[in-house]
Amino acid sequence: MSDVYAVDFALDLKASVPSSVLADLRWHLGIAAGESGAQAPDGETGDVVPLLAARGPAARIGGVLVGEFARTAGGWSLTARQEVHAELLPELDSLAERLAWNSSTEGVIGHIRFYEEDVPDLLINRSGRLVKTALAPAGTTTA
Repeated sequence: MSDVYAVDFALDLKASVPSSVLADLRWHLGIAAGESGAQAPDGETGDVVPLLAARGPAARIGGVLVGEFARTAGGWSLTARQEVHAELLPELDSLAERLAWNSSTEGVIGHIRFYEEDVPDLLINRSGRLVKTALAPAGTTTA
């Protein structure tokens, strides 16, 4: 059994996003000095790994792993689809919180799903605050 999660982001970032957040995001996407063992933008070393840098066929979740980041007239746009191991979820949560804080997209900015589950948890931006909302499969009721 593997502890892999499918993670998807689709959001826009404000034009005012700090350069440190942009540098961190570029590093996580593997489009800045993100060689194995490289230093993360915040100065940490060791087990820090880029979370959005994988490309090509997914091992567990099907489809293709992607990460695209582009400048727009109003800021930046990010789309990423990745497989993330459970031990990296705290780092993923931290990244998602920074993205929500700097996002101009209100509402759903992504989702996360254990690869063996059918239904994801939504990642929602509520005025710069990350909110995770668990969905229930159709036909079930919640108390």
